[in-house]
Amino acid sequence: MKVLLTTLNSKYIHSSLALRYLYHFNQEAFPGVITLQEYTINHDPNYILAELYKGDFQILCFSCYIWNIEATLEVIRNLKKVKPESTIILGGPEVSFEAAELMKQQAGIDYIVQGEGELTFQELLAYLIHKKGRIEDIQGILYRKGDSIFQNQERNLIKDLDKIPRPYDEKLEGLENKILYYESSRGCPYNCSYCLSSTIKGVRFFSIERVKQDLRIFLDARVKQVKFVDRTFNAKKEHCLEIMKYLQEMDNGYTNFHFEITADLLDDEILDFLSKVREGLFQFEVGVQTTYEKTMHAIDRRVTFSKLEKTVRTISAFKNIHLHLDLIAGLPYEDLERFKVSFNQVYDLKPEKLQLGFLKLLKGSAIRHEREVHGYIFKDEAPYEILENKYISYRQLLRLKMIEEMVEIYYNSHGFDGAIGFMLANFYTNPYEFYQSISEFWEEKGYHHSAHHKNELYKLLADFYEHASFPHRELFLEILKLDYLKQGRGSLPDFFPRVEIEDFKDRCHAFLQSQENIMTYLESFVRMPAKQIIKKVHFENFAYDVVEILKHPKVEAAPRKVTTVLFDYELEQKVFSKSKFYKVEI
Repeated sequence: MKVLLTTLNSKYIHSSLALRYLYHFNQEAFPGVITLQEYTINHDPNYILAELYKGDFQILCFSCYIWNIEATLEVIRNLKKVKPESTIILGGPEVSFEAAELMKQQAGIDYIVQGEGELTFQELLAYLIHKKGRIEDIQGILYRKGDSIFQNQERNLIKDLDKIPRPYDEKLEGLENKILYYESSRGCPYNCSYCLSSTIKGVRFFSIERVKQDLRIFLDARVKQVKFVDRTFNAKKEHCLEIMKYLQEMDNGYTNFHFEITADLLDDEILDFLSKVREGLFQFEVGVQTTYEKTMHAIDRRVTFSKLEKTVRTISAFKNIHLHLDLIAGLPYEDLERFKVSFNQVYDLKPEKLQLGFLKLLKGSAIRHEREVHGYIFKDEAPYEILENKYISYRQLLRLKMIEEMVEIYYNSHGFDGAIGFMLANFYTNPYEFYQSISEFWEEKGYHHSAHHKNELYKLLADFYEHASFPHRELFLEILKLDYLKQGRGSLPDFFPRVEIEDFKDRCHAFLQSQENIMTYLESFVRMPAKQIIKKVHFENFAYDVVEILKHPKVEAAPRKVTTVLFDYELEQKVFSKSKFYKVEI
């Protein structure tokens, strides 16, 4: 008997934690029987179908999510046509709700494992492989018998999580160059109506010792990033603080750890600790979703924005932790005008990444059951994204979709910070106004119909500035040029102005031959010959004192002042910037 555990990840760099739990949980009971194989939604379904068929598996088990369910079902339908004797088992959040209806629609599904799957899957395999027990007694499954579909009793959650074998072995085979996912707890203390975590009450924790042992594997292997999938990592202060202290103590100087946190739960003790950690050790994702109190009450989200705001500003000031803040458009009672307020308030927190998402009415979520109350119209297909509701129209959501694209390109890339900061300081009353203007410009010109190279994005921003008839265009181009050069070495596009200085190359070499200059600006290059240093840095002349203008972007007049800027690209950490730059005398 051959059993396959498989899924379609959303990206190649992702890996499935759920499959690894099931694989290791069942190795002792079914040695040499189970194979784990991952694909992505970008693979051709015909390729996946062929690989599954050639694998000659008798039992094929698919982990299902909103991003892969449509492709997964397509593969299953065709696999059953060419291999009707195979047994198909589905599990995962996307099939744990409205499961009977799915089985009625999809004749190729033989079994569905609902909810937490380790014990259920093991008992089901024992039944299928060893004919052990009765199918009617396996809790947490749906199955077929003849033309009928039966749903067994729900399975209780595993109380002692330490009984679950660790999902990774020390070799971490097949996970090179991939993000590793890990959890130190299951469940969430909150009850947000749009989230599936609200369907499971309470939070369960792995023991601290177990977590430390697991994390040591990642640290010793020097993996690039570990993403904790705990729904609220800091739900229990003692638990989260001890784990973070351990990670600081064992820091290998390379591995980054990503956590989803609730910022308003962080107290002074934790903040004091966080202020001292290595730049790049931690990365926080904070789900703000909305700043509108009426909306927060409607979705049963108990978050105090004023406290969250204060905490985020405190962490941001540390300059050592990458902050990722989320907003959701389409929530109850938040019309477009009120969403603009949420957008501006969150943008003002200046996170490293601002993600503008759109409400999805997930199967099993409370908000899906309340859809008629708020007039929700949403897509029938996963991920069940809303099209409109009582408060916001489809046309308005389309505008927000374009704004989302502009935020992703021009804000989250951090390749245009100076230029956007200059425009916001001088020509707009709030950030939303700017992003609406540039999104309308893109649509008017048809730029949203195709992808654009990095250099082209700078040219399009310069074109937008000219299209808006803003003053100080020459100064703006110089600021945009600074933004461009901050991203790395390379030839400047032709549309940027150049400022020539006599004997400039010779002056640059002379500057780098001065040990005083090296000690002042480029200490990491001490004792390196100037001819080698010049390959790692860049000098550029500007018609204005752009370094000073970045500090004070609000301008009435803009006097010209030729300024030379030195760019250093050899940074130990590039969490917040790809270079350092200094105004120098040549």
